[in-house]
Amino acid sequence: MADNQISVSQTTRTLLPPLILHPFGGDAGTAQLLEGSRAAIALQRATLANPQYADLQKRVVLGRYQEIRMLVFLGKDIFRWIDQCMDQLGRSGDIGLRINAQCFSALVVDSPPAEVQTKLEAWGVTDRRAVFSRAIGIRCLFEEPPEIETLSPMFLEHYHRFADYAYICFQQMKPFHPLDGTLFDFQMYASKEYSRKLSEQWQAQ
Repeated sequence: MADNQISVSQTTRTLLPPLILHPFGGDAGTAQLLEGSRAAIALQRATLANPQYADLQKRVVLGRYQEIRMLVFLGKDIFRWIDQCMDQLGRSGDIGLRINAQCFSALVVDSPPAEVQTKLEAWGVTDRRAVFSRAIGIRCLFEEPPEIETLSPMFLEHYHRFADYAYICFQQMKPFHPLDGTLFDFQMYASKEYSRKLSEQWQAQ
């Protein structure tokens, strides 16, 4: 995680490195995510007397675990991007606004470029802020996805609350100036999409 602080000029539009998102768990993980969502809806209507209650509860827990795994990997991608942004601006030699990692995490959570927001909506992400902030929060808690046996039922059931507060803690670790989203631009790609884009560029040269 980048935790140093640098200075850059905020007088011109700056193109930042692209945010590359990698797959997190394969088909099995995605299937458990979807199954967990369905089970959570069914569980809200079920009673303890329902013979399927225990099975529904188990499927919900497995789905929540896959959500945590997904957020750990997404958080890794975001922190990798933050490091790349810090490195690019650190080598630019510009002077001006004080910038640290919290500036970029706030940028991606609160005011990413319109094109990034549009792509996320096309991917079905309806609450960008919650997903990105929780990914950052969960990544602050775990270097790698934890084994499900190491997580308490309480954490699995309410992990989103822990992730929300972990993000707040990260943002409050250091003072930062929110970046002007109109002056800092970046693109976002799925890893396969970005590889294909690079291949097309190399073939065109």
